[in-house]
Amino acid sequence: MGETVSVIVPIYKVEKYLHRCINSILQQTYQKIEVILIDDGSPDRCGKIADEFARKDTRVKTFHKENGGLSDARNYGMKHVTGEFTMFVDSDDWLEPKAIDHMVHAILSFQADVVQSAFYYAHKTYMLFDQRYYTKNGDLILLNNENLMKELVKNETVKNFAWGKLYRTKLLKDIPFKKGVLFEDVFWAHQVMHRVNRFIILNEPLYYYLQRDDSIVANYTTRNLDIIKGLKERHAFIEKEYEPLIQESYKSLLKTSLIHYNLLFMNRKEDKKGQHRKDIQKYIHDHFSQLNKATEKDKQLNLQLRLFYKNPYLNLLYLGIHKVIRKFKLYSKTIVLEKIKNSSI
Repeated sequence: MGETVSVIVPIYKVEKYLHRCINSILQQTYQKIEVILIDDGSPDRCGKIADEFARKDTRVKTFHKENGGLSDARNYGMKHVTGEFTMFVDSDDWLEPKAIDHMVHAILSFQADVVQSAFYYAHKTYMLFDQRYYTKNGDLILLNNENLMKELVKNETVKNFAWGKLYRTKLLKDIPFKKGVLFEDVFWAHQVMHRVNRFIILNEPLYYYLQRDDSIVANYTTRNLDIIKGLKERHAFIEKEYEPLIQESYKSLLKTSLIHYNLLFMNRKEDKKGQHRKDIQKYIHDHFSQLNKATEKDKQLNLQLRLFYKNPYLNLLYLGIHKVIRKFKLYSKTIVLEKIKNSSI
């Protein structure tokens, strides 16, 4: 019969997307699943929709709770998992019909701890596939712990996202998601991957990651700075457990800090006194020598660091000039994601 896969779906204000998400799970070719729907105090019809699915399919379990955020809903769902394997699916996303089947086959065949698939960025009328890091129909990739952690810190091939992966449940039971933060996966993923001996990447895109206009990424607030807090927590962990990856971790912190300084500058109404920008500037100044060493082989990032160190506006000016050059195609074409038309999304 095979092993049971527990699929946790946190639900909040996704009424227009929920049917597609749940149907994509129930219609999997791998049938031995339990679907754990967590209604996180959603004010719309989501709770009723979830109950309807539970009445029609015995594999569905619906739970209702007061709103506590995505992390709290996932943690609540983990309390009810009975399967040997666990997946997280965000309630506005959906799966390919053979997603679980292919991932279970891979994790059993290679006695792995976690399997991650490639995915699509799903927009309203098209999808994007990141061919920089994944190759459709390419061979799977098998990583040991050291290589896995390096790729996780780079966040290119191995993503920090909790979704899009199949986990052995025993890895997750005592590692809760941090509540009350955005980008909760960044606080969580390295703790899980630290326990992993074998990690598999499937190049086949099996997950559809919906890009919503009303997502937390599209509407910037200072709460988005939680990602920097998460990376700093992870950096302390890296310094303790993975010394060879310290410089790569510093690079990740620098890139993210520069991005958010620029976002704060563009959304100055969110940082009226400039305190958050000052905090980022202070961190970069206080760690300049370490950041400079970490970016020695990355000329562009090192230049941005040195410009920012002299004056943050010099880096903003540099980025503006860079954007103009790209617009007028005055240097070699930048690699872009593969665009796939799809009017049915």
